[in-house]
Amino acid sequence: MNNLQSTTTLSSGYAMPWLGLGVYKAQEGNEVVGAVKAAIAHGYRSIDTAALYGNEEGVGKAVRESGVPREELFITTKVWNSDHGYDSTLKAFEQSISKLGLDYVDLYLIHWPVKGKYKDTWRALEKLQKDGRVRTIGVSNFHVHHLEDLMQDAEVKPAVNQVELHPLLSQTELRSYCKSQGIQIEAWSPLAAGQLLDNEVLAGIGAKYGKSTAQVIIRWDLQHEIVTIPKSVKEHRIIENADVFDFELTADEMQQIDGLNRNQRTGGDPDNFNF
Repeated sequence: MNNLQSTTTLSSGYAMPWLGLGVYKAQEGNEVVGAVKAAIAHGYRSIDTAALYGNEEGVGKAVRESGVPREELFITTKVWNSDHGYDSTLKAFEQSISKLGLDYVDLYLIHWPVKGKYKDTWRALEKLQKDGRVRTIGVSNFHVHHLEDLMQDAEVKPAVNQVELHPLLSQTELRSYCKSQGIQIEAWSPLAAGQLLDNEVLAGIGAKYGKSTAQVIIRWDLQHEIVTIPKSVKEHRIIENADVFDFELTADEMQQIDGLNRNQRTGGDPDNFNF
């Protein structure tokens, strides 16, 4: 894990970069195209979007114009809650891949566990993987009980579970469960929507290494073997977020950061989410 191209091998057999760019809230058009092209130019190889974000077209345009071969990039998108169900998921995927303008998606995720529907949605993802339209399938915002329920009937185990995860919400039980099942944990909102940027513990550790609190958090993720996708549309921030491979947190520093956990969410709780 020594540069932006460093990867983990998923249960699907495909390699996924440890660090990528998230594009939530990046506006369709010049903003998202510029952010993705800047990220790829600076060495990023993983880009995470979703149908909900409304910027799949821009992501696809940036990928095609990046000058980097498609097979070297790892593109994630997600099926939204209103499209759950077998046939509607297949239809939603066609819309996503058409907007992206790609032949396949590297990772397709169920965005949220819509009760009573996610099993049918998962069957559609299994078909897409069998058909070669998607290389790897996974879920997002699934608690342990959602995963256990899904896997009772699944032919393919989710390879990834992307959840809100940061030092205020360290998700230790979920991380332990996913590790035991061979499911890679991925963090969205790794910087806790900015709530940790003034944290004294993180600032103190960062000062020792000449790093920002954001860089310290991203490094904490990587050392815990958590795939992470900090989002930004500012080129200098995209570069800064990736400048985390030239230092290593000590065991004591990792423990200090672990101690910040408050089980505090910045986003919705999957068990109490307004679907």
